Amino acid sequence: MEEMRWAELLSATRLGSKKSINELGRSPFHKDYDRIIFSQSFRQLNRKTQVHPLTQNDGVHTRLTHSLEVSCIGRSLGMLAAEKIKSQLPVWVSPADIGAIIQAACLAHDIGNPPFGHAGEYAIREWFDDASHKELLHTLSLEEQADVRQFEGNAQGLRLLTRVDDHPDDGGMRLTFATLGTYIKYPWLSHSIDPNSQQPAHARKKFGCYQTEKEILKKIADTLGLIEKAPYHYCRHPLTYLLEAADDICYALIDLEDGISLDMLTYEEVEPIFIDLIADYGIPAEFSRPWATWQQKIASLRGRAMKRLVEEVASTFARHQYEILTGRLDGPLLQYCPPDISHGIERAKNLARDKIFGHRQKMDLEIVAHMSLQHILNAFIPLTVPAKHLSFKDQKLMTILQQYGVHFTESHYQNIMQVLDIVGKLSDHQAYDLAQILQGRRLTLI
Repeated sequence: MEEMRWAELLSATRLGSKKSINELGRSPFHKDYDRIIFSQSFRQLNRKTQVHPLTQNDGVHTRLTHSLEVSCIGRSLGMLAAEKIKSQLPVWVSPADIGAIIQAACLAHDIGNPPFGHAGEYAIREWFDDASHKELLHTLSLEEQADVRQFEGNAQGLRLLTRVDDHPDDGGMRLTFATLGTYIKYPWLSHSIDPNSQQPAHARKKFGCYQTEKEILKKIADTLGLIEKAPYHYCRHPLTYLLEAADDICYALIDLEDGISLDMLTYEEVEPIFIDLIADYGIPAEFSRPWATWQQKIASLRGRAMKRLVEEVASTFARHQYEILTGRLDGPLLQYCPPDISHGIERAKNLARDKIFGHRQKMDLEIVAHMSLQHILNAFIPLTVPAKHLSFKDQKLMTILQQYGVHFTESHYQNIMQVLDIVGKLSDHQAYDLAQILQGRRLTLI
């Protein structure tokens, strides 16, 4: 049976790199982390939705704070899992290296998300689904139509990391293949969809690569020795399972804390979930202090729960290593942990689904978010038609796009992707402000 090999999977070679320099005190994987954290795309996550669009509460998570927390959990998972399989790793790789690879990939895991989070993804997909926009897509292949009709933050992130940022069309951020492979949660292309499909935008399957980056995906997979299941469809990198677990742990638990901060949940509703996840790890002493605030209580519970989850997931990874390396492990690692863990995570997600995602305050903001992106796409996507005659207004809109770095070609599909690069990078507030200007409702006086 075909088996992936750690010596290839942990490649420190860089995509598009013209040189190879070893530095004292900083491994290639730490350099990946530094390149991501200093990038403009990562900085934009500071005011992008994690769960709550356009929030004015400074204590609520954004995509940036969420990504930083996921990277911490990912590093711990990587180091602990590597210690458990250390004898099977190449001698030139340490557990700290594995931790650094996952830490960097986790830091980037949401870098391609558009403004307003999943509501933004759905708004973009629905714009391209609209029957009145059908004529704008008739020159695109079915595969290209699938890309824009299924706009996907994971695929957009790969595009930013490998093509758009830092070194355009020449390696992007030039990260190591190990980090890029770990980043790609869904190493396959979008599936062509029926142009008349009525499948709702929010229900479409995830994928990790657009047509524009499919040769980059192949290069990453070939370099790492990922098992190919079909053309441009590969097994996950083993470390991706740890990235996914880190993300699941953080958003399942910490979304509940944000819900309490926004008065959508009570502390009393959340406490039992955390206590059950701790199991026999013991309630921390700080928890019993009579003067403790709910923030102090939940922080102590969260820390103990996460400690247990990290240890259980790392052990599960080591236990299922052979199935992972042969591409035969289905589903996330958390479902292979002790049953009370998967049950506890599901309880947390269900509580968020019932009390947070359906809350009127959140829905109102998501409607604002949806309409903002619709107005932006209404203005800019028609300009992507090659050789289009530009009205006075169109010329002004084109100037705005050019100030963002857009350079249109004869390829309608490539032009659309350039606009989506710009729209996808906007923060929530930038997108909202731009939409107001495009509707003539806001003027910046000089």
